[in-house]
Amino acid sequence: MNRDGVTEQAGGTLLVIAKSPVAGQVKTRLTTGFTPAQAAALAQASLRDTLDTVVAAPAGRRIIAWDGAPRSWLPRGVDVLAQRGDGLDERISNALEEALDHFGHAPTLLVGMDTPQLRPANLGLDWGGADAVLGLCPDGGFWALGLRRFHRDAVRGVPMSTSQTGRLQLERLQSLGFRVRLLDQMRDVDTPADAAAVARLVPDSRFGRLHRRLTGARCSPMALYDDALTGAEVFVMQTHVPQSHVFQTRGANAVQRERLAVGAWQRLAPADEVLLSRCEGPVLDIGCGPGRLVESLAARGVATLGIDISTRAVTQTSARGGSVLQRAVEHRLPGEGRWGTVLLADGNIGIGGDPGVLLSRCHDLLTSGGVALVEADANDDTDLRVSLTLHCDDGRVSSPTPWARVGARPLVRLAARLGFVAVEEWRVDGRVFIALRKII
Repeated sequence: MNRDGVTEQAGGTLLVIAKSPVAGQVKTRLTTGFTPAQAAALAQASLRDTLDTVVAAPAGRRIIAWDGAPRSWLPRGVDVLAQRGDGLDERISNALEEALDHFGHAPTLLVGMDTPQLRPANLGLDWGGADAVLGLCPDGGFWALGLRRFHRDAVRGVPMSTSQTGRLQLERLQSLGFRVRLLDQMRDVDTPADAAAVARLVPDSRFGRLHRRLTGARCSPMALYDDALTGAEVFVMQTHVPQSHVFQTRGANAVQRERLAVGAWQRLAPADEVLLSRCEGPVLDIGCGPGRLVESLAARGVATLGIDISTRAVTQTSARGGSVLQRAVEHRLPGEGRWGTVLLADGNIGIGGDPGVLLSRCHDLLTSGGVALVEADANDDTDLRVSLTLHCDDGRVSSPTPWARVGARPLVRLAARLGFVAVEEWRVDGRVFIALRKII
């Protein structure tokens, strides 16, 4: 018997809250590194691994709180209940209530579908004198929540899918008088980095094997970029959402998807003309692409060198008659400390994912009093670190690449700390440019 005089079912109840793995509706944060279909396949593999563990773990009853169409692979001998409620907090609360009130009053442990590394030993708990158990995630969420008795306010109203969810859930339980036992932390699969780390823990699981097949077929970002420069339709996907925890917000969209704008990099625009009028020779164009700016500056008699890591970009720049090197900006370059201008056009302040490192490198490349001409994000307050993945229309997907997006205000603040002063800002056709003068 428990302390309320109710006989507990041996082994307790294991409850999995899950949704049907439909492309575009699950694991959207994974689509910075995978297609929506691949993200859904990883979600399915993760869920099936979790269900295998739940079936193998000691329990008096096993339940799935399910959202979506039934799937043939849902295991036999497991009760399937439809999720009820609007927000995730309501759905968890309703599932726990149904399990606790209608299935023998056994202590119930709820887990999600995002921890394929679960093992039966993680679920065969000795509750001891605890009224509740809680397994936190490193990103601030939780991977497990167990209750010995139902309380309407135990979960309802706790903000879900935030970096504070786990802490707030713990505080809620304690405020209601629950004696809480904390379980070992466990990483859930939200991002491509999470997926890689978890796959390494369980290489022989469905999830680990699928992740290995999908990532083994990845293209180099430069391969797809090169193809885009010769006419292939290539899209770029980027993420810029805050950390989320094990349970996805319904309908959350984790990515921006847009066509790679190679056409705009081929021809000179009015905004480019204004930018070039500010150049003081000699000029270094970092990430020169197909070379429109290098070509135009050379035609004006300004000594200019373009650098790019793309083979196709270097070939196209050279074909325009521009001087160009296939080299990354962090590598040794000609004329270090003697360039009058460095150009970071077309959002190239994002190269490498760390604008501070890139601007510091530009400072080293410039002569005393030289100028960095930087195209900033159209939103003045943007300051994002993102991950870019290229997706070709033939189905190929690149490995993720770190990138950044920086608006005028954070850019000027960052530059001031690195020995620059902002001397001019201008806007043409929705594009924003900042001139940063090297002062020290």
